[in-house]
Amino acid sequence: MSESRERNAAPRAGADEAPDTPHLSVVVPVYNEEGNLRPLLDEIRAALDGAGIDWEAVFVDDGSADDSLRVIRQLVLEEPRLHYLAFARNRGQSAAFAAGFQAARAPRIATMDADLQNDPADIPALLALADQGHDLVCGIRARRRDSFMKRVGSRIGNAVRTRLTGRTVRDTGCSLKILRADMARAMPVFNGMHRFFPNLMLMQGATLAETPVNHRPRASGTSKYGTLDRAIAGGYDLFGMRWLLSRFVRYEIKERK
Repeated sequence: MSESRERNAAPRAGADEAPDTPHLSVVVPVYNEEGNLRPLLDEIRAALDGAGIDWEAVFVDDGSADDSLRVIRQLVLEEPRLHYLAFARNRGQSAAFAAGFQAARAPRIATMDADLQNDPADIPALLALADQGHDLVCGIRARRRDSFMKRVGSRIGNAVRTRLTGRTVRDTGCSLKILRADMARAMPVFNGMHRFFPNLMLMQGATLAETPVNHRPRASGTSKYGTLDRAIAGGYDLFGMRWLLSRFVRYEIKERK
């Protein structure tokens, strides 16, 4: 009987990719972003094709009340690498990410917002870090283009989150990340999950890297959450996350036959 050690995480991504499997899936939750979707897809295509990356995109319409779903349907006809899911009603950003993770086919998943504040041109650099062996790569918004109140709220939220949950990342509010797909799908799904991707990945023993990324002012549409909304929801979720971290069980398999 041979002896080996295994963590409660699946093997490294990328080693056994099928020939028709893309190297990267870009998962984007969409809620009332009709004016941003076409330029977003154009930028994803330009950035990833220009870097020679085999990719797909998964847009998840979160029950939009505008013409977002109609725009997505049209884009799918024009770009075969774009796929979509449409919720019957609004279920929130965490549910949209979770559904996108399940639909993604690549061993690596890039997450980003649909509001064009994240820059797809940063994805190749993040993916290069992931391909060096990191399970999670997080962007750090070097120059935030948000309101003063949003920046202050984020800074306070980051400090409180670190105090209550331990090790985390410098910019938890940056949606631009690369996640190892099997670990992303293993995360528990709950409202507010998207705020804790780093904690939930680190729980599984993920290796982490961080790098500065571009951040742009919103091109069209309006922010879906105010500073107070974020603070209330985030504070409520923090206590649940602290409980989960205190109860999480990791194990190693010593032998298997």
